[in-house]
Amino acid sequence: MSHQPTGIALYDTAADDAAAAVIAAYSTSFGMATRLLGPRVRTHVRNIYALVRVADEIVDGPAIEAGLDAASAETLLDELQHETMTAIGRGFSSNLIVHAFARTARECLIGADLTDPFFASMRTDLTVASHDDASHDSYVYGSAEVVGLMCLQVFVNAGQASPSGPTPELVDGARRLGAAFQDVNFLRDLDHDEAALGRDYLGITTGAHDRVAILDRIDGDLAAA
Repeated sequence: MSHQPTGIALYDTAADDAAAAVIAAYSTSFGMATRLLGPRVRTHVRNIYALVRVADEIVDGPAIEAGLDAASAETLLDELQHETMTAIGRGFSSNLIVHAFARTARECLIGADLTDPFFASMRTDLTVASHDDASHDSYVYGSAEVVGLMCLQVFVNAGQASPSGPTPELVDGARRLGAAFQDVNFLRDLDHDEAALGRDYLGITTGAHDRVAILDRIDGDLAAA
C-alpha cells in the first residue's frame, strides 16, 4: 500500500513540480533534456533553472509588459534575492519556486558565493545596455558560469551523506563550459537583443572579424572544458 506524502514532504513535492512546470513551459527542449539526467540530480537541476528563469523574466520583458519600470523591476529582483537567501537559511518559502531552489541549495551547498553574482548580473540587464570586455566577463560569470557551478554542486553533492566541494579542475571546466554556452546564446540572439532589448552583450559590430574572434573564444572555452 502506497503512502501519499503529507506536510513538508508534500510541500517539497509541490515545489519540485512547480519548478518542473516552469522549465517545461519556457523550454521544451531543455525540459526534455533534463529527463535524460539521472534521478539523483534531475529535480535539483530543474529547481536551479526555474529560479534562474523567474529572475530572467523580471528583467527581460514580462515585468515591463506588466507596467513596471526599471526601478520597480530592480526592487522585485532585490526581493527575490532576499527571499531566496532567507529560504536557504530557514528551509522554507511561501514561493514554491524559491522553496524548490532553497531545498536544492541546502542539500548541495549552494550559497551566497554563487547566488550573489547571479543576481548582480541580472541587475546589470536593467542598467547596462552595452558591454566592454571587462563588463562582459563579469556579466557572463554571474549569468552563466555560476549557474554551471550550481549544477556542479548538484552533480557532486546530491544524495551524499557528507557533501563537499568540487575539485579545482571541475570548477574550471564548469565555468568555461558555461561561458561558452552563454557566448553562443549571445551570437544566436545578437539581432534580437539589440532590436528588442536594446542590449549589446558582446561589444562587437556585425563585422565578420568580430564574430570570428568570439567564435575563437568559444572554441577555447569548449576545449578547456
